[in-house]
Amino acid sequence: MTAAITSRVTATHVLQDVLHRGRSLKAALGSALPTLPDARDRALVEAIVMTALRQRAAFDAALAHWLQKPLGARDHDLHALLLVGFAQLALGLPAHAALAETVEAARALKRTHQAGMVNALLRRATREAFPVVSAEATWPAWLAQQVRSDWPQQADAIFAASADMPPLWLRVNRRWILRDDYWDLLREAGIEAAADPDLADALRLNVAVPVQQLPGFDAGLVSVQDAAAQAIADALAPAPGGRVLDACAAPGGKAAHLAERDASLHITALDVDARRVRRMQDSFARLRLTIDTRTADAQQPQTWWDGQAFDAILIDAPCSASGIVRRQPDVLLHRRPADITALTKVQAALLEALWPLLAPGGTLVYATCSILRAENATQIEAFLARHADAQLIPLAYRFGHDTGAGHQRLPGDAGRDGFFCARLRKS
Repeated sequence: MTAAITSRVTATHVLQDVLHRGRSLKAALGSALPTLPDARDRALVEAIVMTALRQRAAFDAALAHWLQKPLGARDHDLHALLLVGFAQLALGLPAHAALAETVEAARALKRTHQAGMVNALLRRATREAFPVVSAEATWPAWLAQQVRSDWPQQADAIFAASADMPPLWLRVNRRWILRDDYWDLLREAGIEAAADPDLADALRLNVAVPVQQLPGFDAGLVSVQDAAAQAIADALAPAPGGRVLDACAAPGGKAAHLAERDASLHITALDVDARRVRRMQDSFARLRLTIDTRTADAQQPQTWWDGQAFDAILIDAPCSASGIVRRQPDVLLHRRPADITALTKVQAALLEALWPLLAPGGTLVYATCSILRAENATQIEAFLARHADAQLIPLAYRFGHDTGAGHQRLPGDAGRDGFFCARLRKS
């Protein structure tokens, strides 16, 4: 197979895993992309898969309209391949290449007898527009209803933004280079970027590039991190020399940001998953940062805590990820109503377990990449009601909508992901 055909076959396998086998997009891409030696092919596969998932409702509507008979349970690979073909056209790839390579991929997938049908459907897609469907159509009904209940005025904008391709946000490592100096390096490399006045270390790329093309990436000059996540360092704002706990730290971006900003901090970064901890350690090594990194369950401090109180604690809690659907569109396939109940219990347990570890006068920031009130404002309201020694400290407007119990960024706000944070102080 040529590299072009291999790329389409790989994208088909990834989509089949996510759509029909219940595998997470991160896991499917994580095992598939390393098999492609060329970075351009890896970038193409990822772009195809993301587009297919974001525009899945429109593509499936086209198939329902154009096919005489719906695809059956034995046609999952064919379904995935057709979405791969449609995604290439939606991405603006040359139609002749998209058609030729996708038809050849059908043959490589032992679908030779249906190669003609694939060709006919893709040709039709070049002549006719895909059906217009609401951005909400990709969302499971129960989750869409919850978003409308929580954000009635903003729901349509949330659905639309969650279907868009997000910008690439960079975090410049101020330990080694100033943001403006790194901006100059991007210009010299022919990469257009823009600064954000509210974020001292952020640069925004509207056209994403592979990280290998970023100047000084391997030397630790820069990382990829959404602007909403970068704001957490300002929300926590630990005093110089303080003891800081990042309780659910992987992949490590927020702990690294704190360390980049202040070398005097004593940071402990925990995660319960040993594999994620190893990847976090690799990231810290690339950035040339020294951070105490441990595999541990934050809900069980007796197994890892030395008894010395922390001056600042960050709980970036496990959540529904409903605020980052544009980056993880498989959330809409895999999330179930029972998950929200289970997650809110974990979030409450983390708050209860870690609050005693905070020194009097210390600051705790609770954050999620969710837009659901049950995981955010309602969670903080309940915690404040249980703890007389906890005080909510207001944040500035730049942290998002004031919910009365924390601040909420919604997807697409100033180019950011959906993100919640609340700052608490212990009396």
